Amino acid sequence: MSEAHALAVAHAPALAPAASPTPAAPPLVPPCVAVVGLGYVGLPTVLALHDGGADVIGIDVSERRLQAIRAHDVDLPASDVVRLRRALGGERLRLGPTPASIAAADGVIVCVPTPVDEQRKPDERALRAACATLVEHARPGQTLVLTSTISVGTTRELLVEPLAARGLKAGRDVAVAFAPERILPGDPTVDQHAVPRVLGGATPACAERARRLLAPTTAQIHVVSSLEAAELTKLYENTFRAVNLAFANEMAGVCTHLGLDPVEIVDAAATKPYGFLAHYPGPGVGGHCIPVDPYYLIEPLREAGVSAPIAAQAMQGIAARPAAVAARALALLRLRGFAPPEARVLIVGMAYKPGVADARESPGLAIAERLERAGAQVAYHDPRVPEVVTAAGTRLRSIARPTPADADLVLVTALHAGTDLGWLARCEHVLDATYRLPLDRPRHLV
Repeated sequence: MSEAHALAVAHAPALAPAASPTPAAPPLVPPCVAVVGLGYVGLPTVLALHDGGADVIGIDVSERRLQAIRAHDVDLPASDVVRLRRALGGERLRLGPTPASIAAADGVIVCVPTPVDEQRKPDERALRAACATLVEHARPGQTLVLTSTISVGTTRELLVEPLAARGLKAGRDVAVAFAPERILPGDPTVDQHAVPRVLGGATPACAERARRLLAPTTAQIHVVSSLEAAELTKLYENTFRAVNLAFANEMAGVCTHLGLDPVEIVDAAATKPYGFLAHYPGPGVGGHCIPVDPYYLIEPLREAGVSAPIAAQAMQGIAARPAAVAARALALLRLRGFAPPEARVLIVGMAYKPGVADARESPGLAIAERLERAGAQVAYHDPRVPEVVTAAGTRLRSIARPTPADADLVLVTALHAGTDLGWLARCEHVLDATYRLPLDRPRHLV
């Protein structure tokens, strides 16, 4: 046993047996916490734990990501960049790609991505690799928490059972819990510390250990009865959003058909103080949660022969939305006498939502790929996303100063706050897929 490992074991609080109604209370923050995966969830988690007084080990397999963090080149609010700079300048934050560092930590939080593949089936490769590494390096006394969105039963399958095979029983030797992330990138009005966390443990003692570990990351923790209850909670809340967004897009088409403004209708309906929750239409649903997470519910149910038709239909609508927007753009071009390959389209907004610099699962990128496939000439403008590569391998670079005369149609898919769009007033034909452009300028709607 290494000196660091022996020291960590010596300081690790003894975990009470699962049967004990009053497990020994560990410190509010363990001496050392490892965070595996330093993306849009893991990095804010590191900052919260560091500010809470913990020594933190940040682990990521991507050296490029580690270099970006060290250079403060990350997509975080300005206040969080200041916190990151302060943390990196001290001695309580270490970054590295070494999974063996897990053994030196008293708590480990896994924040790796859980995407879907091209067939929209859950892609658990990163998660399974991270959990296998965690099981390999786990030691008695640790608290182990998954935060990645997963199918029901995954925490038990990937942690509880393999750990037991190693002789580490959850609730006796180690604490195992699931606490799904609730990060809202790009919205500075939401204080992440104020957002409650849901948590489920393999045993009540595990839940209590995890609650203390996560205390610096949130002002409120809602403990549920089991790992599975916490897993389903995350899938339920994001599938709820997906269903309502699919319906909002459907109703936007109805409004356009009737010559009405969809946002006006949603705002009016939202004045009802009960029974209605406003969801707004758009060019598609992007990001790492809504267009992805429901498949971690739907696919295992399908394999088990269980039907979830409302969720499945909503996801079909969400998947089809970029194609519908692209079809509307092509139809408008043809009405004006333009057809591929002569037709030129300028897309405004390549990030998956306003306020972020991330184009993964971006509706704008999906629309660009469909227009490209149809033969149109595509360019884009997005000050937050300097470059993208389409599925066909075409490398597109953001146009810093768009010229209206260079486009037959301008298609707006994301509006970043503070971006100067005065030049749009000189564009004759604008397709507003955000439904958010001022009404005093001419625009087409989807």
